[in-house]
Amino acid sequence: MTLMDALLDAPLSPSDALPTARADAAAGLSAQAVVFEGDKRLGLRELELIEPHADDIVVDVEWSGVSTGTERLLWSGDMPPFPGMGYPLVPGYEAIGRVARADVRPALLGRRVFVPGSHGFKNAKGLFGASAARVVVPAERATVIDDGLGEGGVLLALAATAYHAMAGADAPDLIVGHGVLGRLLARIAIAVGAQPPVVWEIDPERADGDGYAVIDPECDGRSDYRSIYDVSGDASIIDRLVAHMARGGEIVLAGFYTTPLSFTFPPAFMKEARLRVAAEWAPSDLERVLALLDDGALSFDGLITHRCAARDAPEAYRTAFEDSACLKMVLDWREMHDGRL
Repeated sequence: MTLMDALLDAPLSPSDALPTARADAAAGLSAQAVVFEGDKRLGLRELELIEPHADDIVVDVEWSGVSTGTERLLWSGDMPPFPGMGYPLVPGYEAIGRVARADVRPALLGRRVFVPGSHGFKNAKGLFGASAARVVVPAERATVIDDGLGEGGVLLALAATAYHAMAGADAPDLIVGHGVLGRLLARIAIAVGAQPPVVWEIDPERADGDGYAVIDPECDGRSDYRSIYDVSGDASIIDRLVAHMARGGEIVLAGFYTTPLSFTFPPAFMKEARLRVAAEWAPSDLERVLALLDDGALSFDGLITHRCAARDAPEAYRTAFEDSACLKMVLDWREMHDGRL
């Protein structure tokens, strides 16, 4: 039995059960959503939702996360051409909510699920479309999660991304960048039994390690790292990493880069360096992360630093993008469901 099967088999508590009237109310098929109208222009407005197909579910969102990587690039206009781009656009790929309608899979009704996004808006593009009070998604795209995760569930996409970067490869002995993704890489490496990595971080406010060393790269004299994971998004960093790597070592590009990457060939040749790009996470990565959380090997404690009511989304996004003390901003959508969440 998988963790998801066990969660589906678990009975709902009385406070979790949803009345039929609430499921019927979801047929209104509209929702408040964060909308990027263009470069550095965003707001909150009502959008029509598509009529659910037979295999779709409707989810009333409780919390969604703000990405300081891809969403910042979409907001600033620096995102390279990407399938599904265009304005107006609903951002976000991290949403947690309750299933309010599930025609084909009634066992999902009332369950808390993680949703990585939605394309279910009639008059706006969805890339990835999770930052809304209500979303329509294929049932297979929703993952049942334990109620105890609460708002922390918005971190599942990043955690699965971190796990995917390491899956089937050497765990990092050096991580570049100590934002949420860098912290999750370090925590997951330790959770699966690897030695604690070294983390490079130039912002002294982010130099707080959790069982591993966080140092300024200027203070690092090592040149024997065999597995380096870069989550900085700095397209010019490869030469610097090559200088600190062991012969035959690997650099894993786990960030997102908006400009072409380049490096000086002779030093990389002498080190016989290997480069690997970590792609999007898969459902199996999410299952492994949920298992690590379930057995207590992994924790999301301390990673969400800021919270804001969804009605204040413009202010929340500014904070997420401009305040270096903000590791993770969460939007709270619950008041938009008349207290029913």
